[in-house]
Amino acid sequence: MTRTALVLGAGMVGVSCALALQKRGLAVTLIDRKEPGRETSYGNAGVLAASSILPLNNPALYAKIAGYLGNRHPALNLSLRRASTRPGWLLRFLWEARPSQGLARIAALQALTADTVARHRALMGEAGIPHRLRETGTLKLWRSEAGHAAAQAEHDFLKRHGIESHLLDRQGISGVEPGLKPIFPAGLLIPSVGSVDSPGAVTAAYAALFAERGARIVQAAVTGLSRNSAGWRAETATGGFEADITVVALGPWSGDLLKPLGIDPKLDVERGYHRHLTPQAGSSLTRPVYDVDGAYYIAPMEQGYRVTCGVDLSLRDAPDALRQIDSATAAAREAFPLGAVVGETWRGARPTLPDSLPMIGEAPRHPGLWLAFGNQHVGFSTGPITGEMIAAMVCGEPPPIDPTPYRPGRYIS
Repeated sequence: MTRTALVLGAGMVGVSCALALQKRGLAVTLIDRKEPGRETSYGNAGVLAASSILPLNNPALYAKIAGYLGNRHPALNLSLRRASTRPGWLLRFLWEARPSQGLARIAALQALTADTVARHRALMGEAGIPHRLRETGTLKLWRSEAGHAAAQAEHDFLKRHGIESHLLDRQGISGVEPGLKPIFPAGLLIPSVGSVDSPGAVTAAYAALFAERGARIVQAAVTGLSRNSAGWRAETATGGFEADITVVALGPWSGDLLKPLGIDPKLDVERGYHRHLTPQAGSSLTRPVYDVDGAYYIAPMEQGYRVTCGVDLSLRDAPDALRQIDSATAAAREAFPLGAVVGETWRGARPTLPDSLPMIGEAPRHPGLWLAFGNQHVGFSTGPITGEMIAAMVCGEPPPIDPTPYRPGRYIS
């Protein structure tokens, strides 16, 4: 008999899991409260981050903490209510930044991100959207002369890990992106990084491919999950769904669903915001640009030029805190000729674990319950390989990379 699977969550990770399981012959039902690609996978810079191999909580974080206090730095906003509600999580996050963990975390992130462009290129071809992929790299910029040393240090770091990059001075930056204002003396071009013009549309296209191949997508909120004699049952507002296995890929909402099962994955969130703006006449960019000192991306998108901002460590469902996106918008206008804001400011939440690595694997003591969340800032990039890992392990195949660093048992007993 055909094995059956429920995949809960239709972001990039969930859709990728659904496609990979379907490819192996399972009958898969994909369930989410919203249309595919409308939550966390919608709000990012569209970067296929082959160079994002340094965890956010790396040893350099310790030296930056003092500068982050008082919420004056654009890279971080820390809600006192959040800090007082989950102080243990924040302390563990800082503990995981200790130097002894650095090399292993870098290797684990690089294993996930190394072939992200190739995997997305293949999926976009299957989904009929190859035009959405840009292979023009990404540009990282510094506003002060001290940026030359920082760019050199990052260039050397990437070189040690086999990632190509090119150092640029002010003239070189203008040669690569003439639309930028000449306010950046130092830059780094990373050619291997890809990007897309609409992350939400790409995720939706992958989901459409899944449906075209005969599978079912259900738009309904998942309200409960339980084990039964047949496998697993998910309760929704429109009824229950049963299958042999279940994959939980609900991003920042995964912990809510798992808690009644006695599972605490140590999951928390990093909120983020973006805005779309029109360019002034005659101005354009050919790739996403990251302003290190302003802590924002500006990326050409189908909807306009998307400006993102730093991490907002507030409670997941707290009201908007617009300081960072307002700061990023002002800084982006200094760097590139932008016009009017298009639409409303978007806010979302990224699922994060204390060690900055995702949870990929079967839940301890819960056979048939598979976990795929916690991909933090690189979920759009790492969705396809996460899906392949889950599907391979479900089917008893060797996964494409060693799953040990991402095992759920590191936080779930």
